[in-house]
Amino acid sequence: MALSASTTLPHSVDRVAAVFVNEDFLRHTSEYVGGSLESFTVDGDTAGAFTTTTVRTLPTTRLPDIARKFVGETLKVTQTEKWEAPAADGSRASTIALKISGAPLDVTAVQRLVAEGGSTRIELEGNVTSSVPFLGGKIADAAEPMVGKALGIQSQQAQAWLESH
Repeated sequence: MALSASTTLPHSVDRVAAVFVNEDFLRHTSEYVGGSLESFTVDGDTAGAFTTTTVRTLPTTRLPDIARKFVGETLKVTQTEKWEAPAADGSRASTIALKISGAPLDVTAVQRLVAEGGSTRIELEGNVTSSVPFLGGKIADAAEPMVGKALGIQSQQAQAWLESH
């Protein structure tokens, strides 16, 4: 299932990128949806190319019943982001991979933070797939709106965070 989302924040790319790799912000967004941040690591200097690994525990209350039967009350989600060094105009890109323990789902995406004057356009393109024979497509179809919504929450919360910090 294809993922596609785009939004614009009235802040510079470096400010938006800094929020997306801020442990306090990641803890806030995890708790905002009823989960918790288990761990967060940064490998490399955020001024250049670097990788982050975020591990969260998230509730499954919004998942369809068929999915909750497989995964239980919570999910452990590991999100790895491989960030490229900034382009000449400050734009950034990261390759995102989500692994959900106990769930037969893989999410891969590319997120671009595109400089537009003093604003940042956040573009996300990716795929949700499942390895389950026969049911995999249905599982991915059910998960895709949830992943899209999570990414929307991240942008919305980043805007609020930037305005209050």
